[in-house]
Amino acid sequence: MSDVKRTNKRAQKAKETRQRILAAALELFVQDGYGATNLQDVADKAGVAVQTIYFVFGNKRALLKELVDVTIAGDDEPVATMDRPWYAAALAADTAQDMVRAYVAGTTSVLERVAPIGRVLEAAVASDPEVAALWPHDVDPRYVVQQGAAKALVAKPGARAELSAEEAADLLYGLLSPELYLLFVHERGWPRERWERWAEQTLRAQLCSG
Repeated sequence: MSDVKRTNKRAQKAKETRQRILAAALELFVQDGYGATNLQDVADKAGVAVQTIYFVFGNKRALLKELVDVTIAGDDEPVATMDRPWYAAALAADTAQDMVRAYVAGTTSVLERVAPIGRVLEAAVASDPEVAALWPHDVDPRYVVQQGAAKALVAKPGARAELSAEEAADLLYGLLSPELYLLFVHERGWPRERWERWAEQTLRAQLCSG
């Protein structure tokens, strides 16, 4: 076997191990809570030695940080939300109405992944103040994403004439929040299709003319 093949095989095995650990952590954090889950539990679930988790992630806080970042993105590729194909495609829509439709669909896919881990993160911050320090406080990344979408939307045909980018960003930030998604889908039992239809109709009424 060539050195390149051996290197590729090792890299693939390391990636699969990392994915198993993250999947195990997600399941246990959601099921039992961040505070009640220790790294040995995660190691047992993932079928690895606990030392492997320390080697790959460093500690439990770093594992949670990686898990949140990967869950938001949908994969472990180092690509920011605003550089993702679904985001770029939504912002490239011809009209405000088309953009709202595409943007709600893409955001809903993110919310499906993020909402459960969001509750885990809230509980983790409450039990371990150092967890909060893993993310910067001066800028809310989710609001930055909505700001970018709002600026694109207000410039499109079909946007409400008096709509400002600031108001549009606030509406996107509030109506497409993990908290509201959890309320309707998890607590009230709405299917994804109903949530997506309601979010699109509500945002179109607020953001678009006619």
